[in-house]
Amino acid sequence: MRPNRGRAILQVVSFRRLMKRSGFIFFIGLAVALMIISQVEPVFLEKSRTNVTDLATPVLGFFSRPAASVSDVADSIDSVILVREENARLRKENERLLQNRLLFSRLKKENEYLREMLNTAPDPDSDYVTARVVGDAGGPFVRTLLVAAGNSQGVEKGQAVVASYGLVGRVVEAGRSSARVLLITDLNSRIPIVLEASRLKGILAGNNTDNLVIDFLKIDSSLSIGDQVVTSGEGGAFPPGIPIGYVKEIREEMVIVEPWVKLDKLEFVTVLDYAIPGILPSTSRAGRAYMID
Repeated sequence: MRPNRGRAILQVVSFRRLMKRSGFIFFIGLAVALMIISQVEPVFLEKSRTNVTDLATPVLGFFSRPAASVSDVADSIDSVILVREENARLRKENERLLQNRLLFSRLKKENEYLREMLNTAPDPDSDYVTARVVGDAGGPFVRTLLVAAGNSQGVEKGQAVVASYGLVGRVVEAGRSSARVLLITDLNSRIPIVLEASRLKGILAGNNTDNLVIDFLKIDSSLSIGDQVVTSGEGGAFPPGIPIGYVKEIREEMVIVEPWVKLDKLEFVTVLDYAIPGILPSTSRAGRAYMID
């Protein structure tokens, strides 16, 4: 039995070797035949290759679709998640804006009602001119700016000058097409102010440094660091409520204020004509605005 089994195993191994050699010889022969055909009948070989490619393309496309479909589904899921998150954020933002709108409407009506109760006259209209800062005309003891706007554009002495963050100063000289602005930090600057939180009033004075000092202010427990300082509007030279700065330091007999506006980095300023008739003369007409570059 064992010799017969050994012969069978040898026959199987021999058959496998023969098949491998035959297959190798077959493929070599096929390659040689294709080479000969490509030289003799190149058009036939090209057509055959084209036909095989045409037959194989749908099959390759079919097997490639699942991977692409999975990728598309994953991208779609990510997009849906992002859209839902953005939608939720926008809904919250819309609710917040709606609440602010309702609050603003209520406060506006309340303000109109209180004005009617007090029979308060409305604030006067104001012109404004936006002009480029062209230079510093001051010296070591004077802090001023030159702006490219003058009488021709409605700029006159005494008018307030502001920037995007708050008060800059007031016009002290006005020519035909230029004006000089006395900065709030100048030693000669005096501005009636009020503290928004405590409603304490005083006079804000410059001292030729980057900070300001409040004079004639009764210092009490209602005053605190960080309180907002705005114009009070007294005297009619400045509109009420223009931001100036915040309380930086409180000493025994002195309150130090840091201005919001960086006066050494100004490129454009806005000149306001807010003079109340009879207090400061003005020849400009209300409701007009100019942009001077």
